Amino acid sequence: MPFYICPNCKDRSIDIDGFEGMSTQAVACRRCGFGFLFELMDDYYPSPGTGMVVCDADGRILASGRGVFELTGYQESELMGQEVVGALHLDGFQNGQNPVALALEWGVRRLGEQCDLTAAGGRTKSVTADIFPAYDDDGGVLVALTPR
Repeated sequence: MPFYICPNCKDRSIDIDGFEGMSTQAVACRRCGFGFLFELMDDYYPSPGTGMVVCDADGRILASGRGVFELTGYQESELMGQEVVGALHLDGFQNGQNPVALALEWGVRRLGEQCDLTAAGGRTKSVTADIFPAYDDDGGVLVALTPR
C-alpha cells in the first residue's frame, strides 16, 4: 500500500480507497490543495520545522513547501529551476558524498544525512537531510530539511 505526503503541508495519507491509483494525473492534496502528492515506500513523519523541496530527475527544484522559507530565507520563486544543492548552498556532507546525487543515481532513500545549509543572509545552519527518490516515470527526489 503506497504512502503519500504533501510537500507543502506535510499531510500524510495512504491509498486506502484506491483514489490515488485511479488516474495517471497527479493527485492534489486533500488538505491544502497543493498540486500533487509525493509517493513514498514507507511512511515518514517530518518534524514541524522541516521544509520540503521537490526536485526533477536532474535535481532542479520544482516546488518548495512550507518551512523552506523559514529555514532558508529564500522565496520559492528564487529557487525554482535551480539545482537544489547549489541553490540552498548545501555542503559538509558525510564522507564527502552528495546524498541528492546518490538518491537520483541509485534510486535509494538517504535518511539522516548531516549537512550544512547557507541561508539567504549568509548564515550557516546545521540540518539533517532526508532524501526520497520518486517512483514514477518522471523521476526526481523529495528533499526534507530539518534544522538540528
